[in-house]
Amino acid sequence: MPLNPEYVGRVYGPGEPYEVSRVKIADFADAIGEASELCRNREAALKAGYPDVIAPPTFAVIIDQRSTAAVVTDPGLGLDYSMVVHGEQGFSYVRPLHAGDVVVATTTVESIKSVGALSMMVTSTSIDTVDGEHVCTARSNLVERGPES
Repeated sequence: MPLNPEYVGRVYGPGEPYEVSRVKIADFADAIGEASELCRNREAALKAGYPDVIAPPTFAVIIDQRSTAAVVTDPGLGLDYSMVVHGEQGFSYVRPLHAGDVVVATTTVESIKSVGALSMMVTSTSIDTVDGEHVCTARSNLVERGPES
């Protein structure tokens, strides 16, 4: 069954605040093999002009996935997550996320389309500080595989 096209334009959030910490940044950097001292050493980050250690660009996926969980678990959408593959992910930054940021995320369903047995959904997540400063936009394309013919 295809995704519910009436969900295009639906907005979820903002969700609960997420606090970016040095430990979370360092753990993520270790997990992806990011060697930059800017992700671990506060003095190096300060010297480079940042207020604290900065997160690797893909760190925002953690915040994005927390926000898009509300979309993909909405029963009215009609998504069978067991049949989903991640088609594409992208990030557009105003500035890097850094330790000490407290952010909220708001996800919008941008588009839904069916192509053969596939249903594709594009979401856009705005990541903003709790004070209203826009930091990043994450765009995600999920593909739901339909039943085999």
